[in-house]
Amino acid sequence: MNATTNPASLAPAFCEGIQYFGPAWPGFAEHAAEPAIAEGSSAISGVNSLSAAYQTLLAADALRYLTLQICGAKASGHPGGFASSAEAYAALVMLGHTNIVTEVGHHAPGFYSAMFLDRSLEEMGIKTVQELRDRFREKHGLLGHLSGAIPGLLAPAGPLGQGQHFAMAGALLHPGTLFPVTIGDGGMGEPYILNSMMHFNTAYPTVTNFLPVLIWNGYSQEHHSMCTTWSNDEMTAYWKGHGFENVFLVDAKNFDDRDQVGAYVDSTAFSFDRRQAFAAAVLQAADSAAKSALGGKRTALILKQLKGAGVHKVGAKAHNLYPADTLEAEHIVAGLQRRALAPEAWQLVRDNFSRAGGGPAAKTVVTEHVLAIEPLPELPIRSFEPGEKQVPATAFGALVAALGQADARFVVTNADGNEASAMANINVALKIRHPVEDALYHQEPNGQVYEPLNEDACAGLAAGLALFGSRSIWLSYESFAINGWPIVQTVTQAMAELRRKTPSFVCMFTAGALEQGRNGWTHQRPEIENYFAAQMRNGNVYPLFPCDANQIQVAYEWALGTHNKGIAIIASKSPLPVYTTLEQAREGIENGAITLYESAGGDKTVVFAVTGDMALLPVFEAKDKLEAAGRKVRIVSAANPRRLYRPTDVAWDTVSEPDNAFMDDDRFNALFDADALIGVSGGPSGPLEPIMLRTRAAKRDVMAWKRGETTASAGEIMAFNGLTGEAMAARAEALLG
Repeated sequence: MNATTNPASLAPAFCEGIQYFGPAWPGFAEHAAEPAIAEGSSAISGVNSLSAAYQTLLAADALRYLTLQICGAKASGHPGGFASSAEAYAALVMLGHTNIVTEVGHHAPGFYSAMFLDRSLEEMGIKTVQELRDRFREKHGLLGHLSGAIPGLLAPAGPLGQGQHFAMAGALLHPGTLFPVTIGDGGMGEPYILNSMMHFNTAYPTVTNFLPVLIWNGYSQEHHSMCTTWSNDEMTAYWKGHGFENVFLVDAKNFDDRDQVGAYVDSTAFSFDRRQAFAAAVLQAADSAAKSALGGKRTALILKQLKGAGVHKVGAKAHNLYPADTLEAEHIVAGLQRRALAPEAWQLVRDNFSRAGGGPAAKTVVTEHVLAIEPLPELPIRSFEPGEKQVPATAFGALVAALGQADARFVVTNADGNEASAMANINVALKIRHPVEDALYHQEPNGQVYEPLNEDACAGLAAGLALFGSRSIWLSYESFAINGWPIVQTVTQAMAELRRKTPSFVCMFTAGALEQGRNGWTHQRPEIENYFAAQMRNGNVYPLFPCDANQIQVAYEWALGTHNKGIAIIASKSPLPVYTTLEQAREGIENGAITLYESAGGDKTVVFAVTGDMALLPVFEAKDKLEAAGRKVRIVSAANPRRLYRPTDVAWDTVSEPDNAFMDDDRFNALFDADALIGVSGGPSGPLEPIMLRTRAAKRDVMAWKRGETTASAGEIMAFNGLTGEAMAARAEALLG
């Protein structure tokens, strides 16, 4: 079929911008006279009719055409990976399953094409193909990798290995709704994808309504995928070995009538009859897989066909467009002309897509609505007396336990053990979720504490639940949190863009570097706090450094009252002095900082600005030495440093649920004006940046973490890093001259 350019008058208005139209396919009058999804229906009536397969194939080629054309419009973007998934995506839509997420950010142009076809993008003013082209990879348009802020799309996709978390979170929150997640075989090389699903399958054996859809196309971004040599039996065994009972695999090779070389073939090169047979097989497999998953069986669907099937190139060469790959380039033109559809075919595909799932995804998928959750309970906050010693982590754990008892959907995730972090009270109250019931270890099959030994799996499920509208918390050692933080960064960025409210993502990190002396440097990695600090400028990220057991309670109380934010609480698991009353603690969290101590007199003023709790111990020792030398000392806890920036330092006005509460200059100066200012952190110096930017103190310095070492005590590791009372007092005297 050679494509011809048809008069624009023959095409529906939304087709403005389509460059090439082709003749109607053979059998169009017979199999496409009416949309397979009837008006008022949300899915096709049956999977075995030739018309259903025919229209599924039309949808697949429509997706391919739009994907290639919008990428070509900017000579940029990634058409190849989605092209090999087109039949699977189209089949799921035709079956009415539109709550689709992906692990592959590079599939973005295909997902945008789907949202255009079902009319979701009209919510952002994109009504024609020309507007789709114009706003692809542009500001306030369709960013190069998926964002949940795009109407109809449930979740972001960028870094590989994250999409399955969103599918599992959706399945947990919405029984009876299928959550397919497309996964690329390049991304599957990331080991935590199957690892995280295996733990979920074990912990939640009855939550089977998520459906991994592996797009096995033989290539990753720039080379063959690492599983390219596997046989179909090996791939099936791999999935079954990770807890999937039913694996449906459709191999395009079995339908090839063009003698293509290799295990991976391009289905668009088949004869038309074999293309229809292939589409029918994908549709039937997708239907069987969906029914299996919704029927209580852990299920995976695998589509095996060559990367780039049906676009401008195949293999890894199809992955990305470069500046020379314009809409005028011969190979792009040829690819578009091969996929060109008749004007009436475009209307048919739009009718099917806009009816699938009950209407445009922008109005029907679960994330387009605020999830109803239990009201926050009154937290059992205890008022500890200043001067007594309490364990911050344990005081915090009591509140987590109370929230979980009030909200049955609340999930606590932890990889290294709550008990090891002085939060056994959480396990006692909420129970570790495990198939083996054992009272000694506080575990049972219906527990609310999810404990895969994988920080990515912990962070992923907790972040996914928060993004989808439920409460959760990720608990970790600060030392290991870096292994899970990338998905938190992804989700908090997504929350900054969302068009709906969702509970803030909250995490709490214990056993900081100063508490891990005998474990040595393997457990002393506070540098992640610089990661949090850098994100403060994003506008919706808040690292909190409560100074004691009172303040950690009000920090969590504050976090639970916020929306669309990422909040990391850093605290110790050791008995430490209480410095604040509850009222003072709240003031410190709300305003950003609070004075813990101030000398009655003295000749020159030294201010210590401190993030953290254990780091205060040597600071108070330094205070004694300086006061003995006749100095005035003020110790300030910087509990919420995001509030200490100037408004112009932070992109607060660019995010959903904006927060423009920043400490004013008068209050800031009253806290931090000094003859000498020393910022102190038991971790790195990044969280102290807002203080150092704004202070008027000409004499200032920072004393912070340098590196880890094996030591017998917290005091010894602090001494190794120069964080002693003697060193601080000496530095203050040197600054004073």
